[in-house]
Amino acid sequence: MTHTEAKQQHPSLYLEVCSPNEEPRLPVHTSIALFLLSYCECTSFKVFLVFTKPASTHSLKSQLAGSLDVSDIQLEDLPHLVRGCRLPAALDETGKLCRAGLAVVLRHIISKTLEADPSRNDVLALLGFKKTCLKACAEVSKWTRLCEIGIPSAIEEHLKNPSNQYQQLPLSILTLEQRLAEPVKVHNDDKIRRQKLQEQRQNEKNESPKGRGNPDSESAPGQAPQVCDGLELRAALAKLSVDSVPTLTTRENSEIRKVKTTDLPLLEHVFAEGLYFTLTDVVLLPCIYQYLCSLQAHAASTLHQLPHLLRWYSRVQEVPGVLRAAKTCGMALSIPQVPTSSLPGLSAEDKPTGLLEQEEGQEMTAQLPFVGGPRPTMTKLKENGIEADFAPHPCPAWTLPWDSLPGAINPTEGKMSNIRAVRKRQQLNNLVGMVTGLARPGYTVVDFCSGTGHVGIVLAHTLPDCQVLLIENKEESLVRAQSRSAELGLKNIGFIQANLDYFTGPFHIGVALHACGVATDMVMEHCIQAGAAFVISPCCYGFIQNAIKFTFPKSKRFQETLTYKEHMILCRFADQTAVQLPPERRLIGKQCMGLVDLDRSWAAETHGYSVRVMTMEPESCSPKNNMLVGRPPQKSGQEVSASQLEAAVHN
Repeated sequence: MTHTEAKQQHPSLYLEVCSPNEEPRLPVHTSIALFLLSYCECTSFKVFLVFTKPASTHSLKSQLAGSLDVSDIQLEDLPHLVRGCRLPAALDETGKLCRAGLAVVLRHIISKTLEADPSRNDVLALLGFKKTCLKACAEVSKWTRLCEIGIPSAIEEHLKNPSNQYQQLPLSILTLEQRLAEPVKVHNDDKIRRQKLQEQRQNEKNESPKGRGNPDSESAPGQAPQVCDGLELRAALAKLSVDSVPTLTTRENSEIRKVKTTDLPLLEHVFAEGLYFTLTDVVLLPCIYQYLCSLQAHAASTLHQLPHLLRWYSRVQEVPGVLRAAKTCGMALSIPQVPTSSLPGLSAEDKPTGLLEQEEGQEMTAQLPFVGGPRPTMTKLKENGIEADFAPHPCPAWTLPWDSLPGAINPTEGKMSNIRAVRKRQQLNNLVGMVTGLARPGYTVVDFCSGTGHVGIVLAHTLPDCQVLLIENKEESLVRAQSRSAELGLKNIGFIQANLDYFTGPFHIGVALHACGVATDMVMEHCIQAGAAFVISPCCYGFIQNAIKFTFPKSKRFQETLTYKEHMILCRFADQTAVQLPPERRLIGKQCMGLVDLDRSWAAETHGYSVRVMTMEPESCSPKNNMLVGRPPQKSGQEVSASQLEAAVHN
């Protein structure tokens, strides 16, 4: 146990400091976290600046708010949970729950701010209309990936090697510029668009020979025309409850009300996600600030390509609290001297094609409709010698001693129905039985996509000599799991709220119950990279799609036989296993499940793994009753046979 773990009595925030030379520097993601702390005026955390080597922090003082409780810490002195995660990371008062990754940590800072002062409506507004801003994980949301990873990483790369990048703008910056050029839709945009039309017509009257007041008046250099910018910006600032901003007209005249929605003017981006200032803008501001500062003399030749980004940069500075927070963090914001008044208005005809296909909150791209059924695809595979093959279950009758287990472990103690609780216990019998056969004292077992901890908590109780980590992206589920663990008094358990890629610690066994869609493939890939065994029950085959790190089909034999679309047909019909469906249809669905998982197992075997696809017992425990058990390549003399695994489970 480290010194920090022993004295953990309050939330702690761990931010990276890099030292490329003798002088330490704050990475972009650290600057973003500090800027949000300043904007929220949040003092709930003890902040630790994490150094990889001893260095003086004197040069960093100007970037740290005086109200923060800041200390230095060396990388090797980090608490165990934090050491296994990418920074930034936050550790709760118990030292048992770690939140890791930029978006997760920033949302947690907002949560702690509101917990301390519920009246901060401006801070609450950062989460967006449905409180989902940057909530979708970067693995499946292109927008989150752009803002959380793409742009900060591009800026970091630019700062490290700016000399060759003045003429060629980073692709992520160009993507953001294109996004800002697109018209936006918000939940009440019809009303705002009618108000915009009314203002436009009023301005046209004022500019006519009869209504013109001063024909020589123009927009000041560097400012967009009032017609294009006025109403959207006022609507955005009014959302932040700024008293000095005039409220919008509550009702339009009858002529405006009769205009068809399709004929209304489009709304322009004010901030990154549309009309309103959100957490995304907080992330982007330190990035764009550092990028603009680095351009220096090259700004004029570069920034003319980024008119919408510059206008966004100007608007952000009008948000109350931004300039104050920036000054606290040593950011001397200024408006680049590049005219933006000539920006054209947007129309439906010239709407640019977006580089982002996936919007905030959209966790999966829509599946294209398929024509026909799975039989032609299955026949094609069979003609090439490929059929679903299920290995025998090594211990079909094995069960946990449910009657003697504490109540907090038993699913019947939760909110689920008795029938569902019985099936959940059967599912747990299968996964825990397999993990028990693979585990050895001192092993670290990771429950991925852990939810409220049904699998992980049983494992921690059953394997007291092992360390069990629960990793889950949804905070509510993980807090519930932590509460159940505390009730049981478990000491060998830890909790990490993070996207899967932010967990970097070593482990021996990865387990996941009903990992949806590509989550199964992500868990398998993470286990293979760590050289760990895996026990996974897949789910939601219809959500499978090509991802950043892998494409489908995954194995060479399947790739040589099926196209991507044909593989998607298998995935779609693999979901046809519900009990209310006809038996013949369920049988086809089960065969499709087996084929999809056979492709997965063959892909894993190219890494030296031994993988078995089997059916959980009893089959009625779930319509998604497949289970993949993979063992990594063993050192000579350490191979575990199926019979040894069965014997270990029974013992």
